[in-house]
Amino acid sequence: MKFEKTPKSYNQLFKRQITLAEIGEEGQQKLQDASVVVVGCGGLGGTIAVYLASSGIGKIHLIDFDEVDASNLHRQVFYSLGDVGKPKAETLSNFIQQRTLFTEVTYSNQPLLKSNAVETLFGFDIIVDATDSLPTKYLLNDVAVLLDRPVVYGSLYKFDGYVSVFNSSDENGNSANLRDAFPTMNSDIPNCEEAGTLNAIVGMIAMAQVNEVLKLITGVGQPLKNELLIYNALQNSFLKIKLKPKFSKEEIQQIFNEESYLDVTCLGQKEDWQIRSEELKSKLANQKPSNLEIIAVLPNLQLPFAVDKTLPIQNFSPEQLEIDTNKTYVMVCQKGFNSYKATQMVREKYPDVNVLNLSGGIENY
Repeated sequence: MKFEKTPKSYNQLFKRQITLAEIGEEGQQKLQDASVVVVGCGGLGGTIAVYLASSGIGKIHLIDFDEVDASNLHRQVFYSLGDVGKPKAETLSNFIQQRTLFTEVTYSNQPLLKSNAVETLFGFDIIVDATDSLPTKYLLNDVAVLLDRPVVYGSLYKFDGYVSVFNSSDENGNSANLRDAFPTMNSDIPNCEEAGTLNAIVGMIAMAQVNEVLKLITGVGQPLKNELLIYNALQNSFLKIKLKPKFSKEEIQQIFNEESYLDVTCLGQKEDWQIRSEELKSKLANQKPSNLEIIAVLPNLQLPFAVDKTLPIQNFSPEQLEIDTNKTYVMVCQKGFNSYKATQMVREKYPDVNVLNLSGGIENY
C-alpha cells in the first residue's frame, strides 16, 4: 500500500492515539500544530525524535555536530552499521522522513553555541535536552529561561537516569529550571564515553522524555514540573526530588552575559597543539624516546602502545604531572576530545611545557 498525505492516511497513522478519549482529534491536532527542537541525536535524542515524529508532532528540528560511531550503536538504535561515519542529524532526519508524512523534519550539523543559540531555539514551542555535554545543557537552560520556553531535560550517569520539565509556565509562574536543581556546572561528571552506559536505561529515559513532551503539548496528565525524577536501573527504583524556583530571569540573564558555555568537543582544535598518528608512530617505531611521556586520560583504553600514566579526565589536574620542560607530553583518549581538554588544562597551567593531543584519538591511530 502506498501512503500519500491525505486525511485518510492521517487517520490510519494516528488511529490508535486518536482513539484515546484523553487525546482524541483535538489532542492530535495539538501535536500536529506543535514544534519541537531536539538537541543531541545520540541514544536519547535519536529515540526521542523518532517517537515524537511517530506521534504526529508537526515540526521537529534536529541539532547535532557529531557523526555516527560504531561504539554508539548499542544504544543509538535508529542508526545502522552502514551509517557509521555519516552526520547524525542528517542521517536521523532521513530515517524519520521515510516513516512519516505529517512531520516536517529539519536539521543542523553545526554545534549549538552561545553565539547562535537564541536565534536557533527561538522558533520552537519546546526544547528537548538530549545532550551529554554539561556546558550545552546549561546553555539550553539559560536560553530557555530568557525565551520563556520549557525544556524537557534528560541525562544519564552509568545506571542512573534523570528527567524533568524545566521552566514550564502556568498560572503560578515558571517552574524550576536546571540551575535551581544544580546551580553550577560540575565539570567532574563524566559523560557516556568516560563512564559507560547500559543501553536499556538510555531507552527508558528517552521514552520518559517523549512522555513529558506529549503531556506538555496535549495537556494530558501532570508533567514533571518542580520535580526531578531519578531512575536507577539496577534496583528498578524511582525517586522524585522536589524543586523550588530560585533563580530569577534577571539572574539568568546576568549569568548568560558572563558565561562562555564552551565545550571543546564542539569546537575546532588548535593545529599546533596536535600530534598526528603518523608522527607518533614514527617516534615509537624503534624505541620510545626518553623525553616523550604518553598520558591516557580515559581508563581501560585498548591501546596499541604503552602509556606512562593513566590520569582519568574527570579527576584530571595538571599538578598530577611531574613537569619536566625538556619533555614532550602526549595526551591520548578514544576520540581526541578529552585528551584535548587535558592538553588545554596543562598548557594553561604550564605555558612553557610542550603538551600535544593525539589528533583523532586511538580510533584514528
